[in-house]
Amino acid sequence: MDFDYVIVGGGSAGATLASRLSENPNVSVCLLEAGGRGDSLLVRAPAAVVAMLPGRPRINNWAFETVPQPGLNGRRGYQPRGKALGGSSAINAMLYVRGHARDYDEWAELGCEGWDWHSVLPYFRKSENNARGKDSLHGANGPLQVRDQDAPRPVTDAFVEAGQTLQIKHQTDFNRGDNEGIGHCQVTQFHQADRVGERCSAAAAYLHPVLHRPNLTVITAAQARRILFDGKRAVGVEYQHKSSVRQVRAGKEVILSGGTFNSPQLLQLSGVGRPDDIRPHGIEMIHELPGVGQNLQDHLDFTLAYKSKDRDNFGISASGSLALLRHMLTWRKTGGGMIATPFAEGAAFLKTDPQIDRPDIQLHFVISIVDDHARKLHLGHGFSCHTCVLRPKSRGSVRLASADPLASPAIDPQFLSDPEDLAVLIKGVRRAREIMAADPIAAFADKELFITEEPDDAALAEHIRNRADTIYHPVGTCKMGQDDLAVVAPDLRVHGLQGLRVVDASVMPRLIGGNTNAPTIMIAEKAADMIKADATA
Repeated sequence: MDFDYVIVGGGSAGATLASRLSENPNVSVCLLEAGGRGDSLLVRAPAAVVAMLPGRPRINNWAFETVPQPGLNGRRGYQPRGKALGGSSAINAMLYVRGHARDYDEWAELGCEGWDWHSVLPYFRKSENNARGKDSLHGANGPLQVRDQDAPRPVTDAFVEAGQTLQIKHQTDFNRGDNEGIGHCQVTQFHQADRVGERCSAAAAYLHPVLHRPNLTVITAAQARRILFDGKRAVGVEYQHKSSVRQVRAGKEVILSGGTFNSPQLLQLSGVGRPDDIRPHGIEMIHELPGVGQNLQDHLDFTLAYKSKDRDNFGISASGSLALLRHMLTWRKTGGGMIATPFAEGAAFLKTDPQIDRPDIQLHFVISIVDDHARKLHLGHGFSCHTCVLRPKSRGSVRLASADPLASPAIDPQFLSDPEDLAVLIKGVRRAREIMAADPIAAFADKELFITEEPDDAALAEHIRNRADTIYHPVGTCKMGQDDLAVVAPDLRVHGLQGLRVVDASVMPRLIGGNTNAPTIMIAEKAADMIKADATA
């Protein structure tokens, strides 16, 4: 099969790209996705994420693990990633967060011209259909439906109020460029027509409505095996569909949108990257590019959890089960109620040092007890407060574990390999505990789980090493820039190769200070315009 563009990966970036590129009826687009359609009830019902996130069984989830982490006392970390059209936007908490304006200005200073806040803001606005309406910072005509939460729980309101009693400013919009403060996040959720209250994944926003286009071919259950090259030019992709191996050809470009783990893995499987990562697996080198799979960054997260007598949250009890059934009926009728929750209903962006220029920690307030990514359950009800380091200095890698394209990559975040990350996280956890001890949130807590004493720094560090893990924001393994470890240029073309780009979170040179789904969609929106412009130049 021959197409103009072949996109590998139908996640947040790939779904956006496939939709935007196929707007031109004169070009043909093929999208390869290893998972399914991403339109089941489990995806559409926001609270059903609890069935997909743990990866037991694997439902719309790659459910990766890291290699053992010395910084986490030798534990393997868990890395859930979406495996369906929509990618991780099909299994995430739906939080619509852009990060801080300074994050993008810093990208430009690092050699990524055209990626400063002023330049990327139009693409955030272009993507948005915000229920609050259009203004200088928000859009109301884009595919991605964004709204305020329907009915955050009273305990979430108490969390926000507790922060305000500690002189943390109330933030009503985390997406205006300066996100410092405490408040409720907006979410990527339908607020129009007959789908009110459903998850608005990137596929639901961009892709599902245009699957009828004759110039768009979407192949699900298609696992990419390698990029096909003619010399230094990418000309297609070999993929496995069920038990057969097939090929698809690209007349203009191959675009990798597999994400931070799968995009570098596919490059390495195709002979692009560091020789030491490729030749030991018997793979022929096509192009040496030392940054492939390097520069892995992620938000390491530590969870505080509290038992509560309050039942207006998620928990395991007879009364809770009956209430859940009522909420399910409410959601099916109106799109409201607790089934519409993102779980992470409250947030805060805070500075651990007043002298720094932007928040360096983020809190997620969750209306359930979260232990080991909801893989360990607790009887009763409660809530959690997560703390993550927004700009970690630790750097890891993604390498081949095998020449088998169906094998998982070797993911090594090197969590806490830079001691400054631990120091910041300790300060952040102490700040979170201070909020959780303040009224009115303190009145909801019956007892704190996991930490039963008032720990000194050494004891708290040990708690962190024993329990911390990702909050699901890996980036950077095909970084954008002009330095020796850059994999793509600012136009997202792979250095030294033709007809090949990477468009996903892996191109971020540095991790932004917030959740990564909205920025990934922005990257794809901007990339689509660059690709269209190049095609007509």
